[in-house]
Amino acid sequence: MAAEHAMAGMVSNEDLHLRLTPLRSPASGDSARAAEVLLVMRRELAKYRDVRVAEEDGFRQFLPGVAAPILHFTNFRWAMQSRGGLDPARPTSLLYQRAADGSLTLVGAMFTAPPHTSDADLDARLPLSVVRWHQHINWCLPPLSEARRRWNETRDGQPVFGPKSPIATEEACAAVGGRFQPRLFGWMVHVMAFADGDPWNAHHH
Repeated sequence: MAAEHAMAGMVSNEDLHLRLTPLRSPASGDSARAAEVLLVMRRELAKYRDVRVAEEDGFRQFLPGVAAPILHFTNFRWAMQSRGGLDPARPTSLLYQRAADGSLTLVGAMFTAPPHTSDADLDARLPLSVVRWHQHINWCLPPLSEARRRWNETRDGQPVFGPKSPIATEEACAAVGGRFQPRLFGWMVHVMAFADGDPWNAHHH
């Protein structure tokens, strides 16, 4: 359930629950490196505009049945390979936007890196002057045995659990009987190579 909310991009309080890489000053070659990533993505991933082709190549909807505007179709073999570096032609997930009629439009891809990857390594994958990688952090979750019953619990008009909760410390989470997760998943970045607008300006959607 936590994964459902994180992957769907339902993060509202960035200071509490989202860690972003620092935005660096542009270095020589950054723009060219970023442009090359977009070029390869648009060339190699265009075939996945047809979601059936993506499924034939091993992509599976990460959370079937989730009512989110952007759906993640994940290739778990490529996700494992991504631990060693970023290949623009082999993203961890493809991102599809769902229309009112249920049709899916390819809008981008998500790349991932292990949780303890250094800023220098993240910059080598995609320049930090262009993108900001993110991690989901400091989540308070309900006890597993009571997860579905307590997930939507509120206190003083605010959620007790999840990405919109004001609770962001282990002590405060314990006080409500929750399970504290200092981090969900590793580093991730969304590159909206097939959408209108700035393809890099989507770090937490």
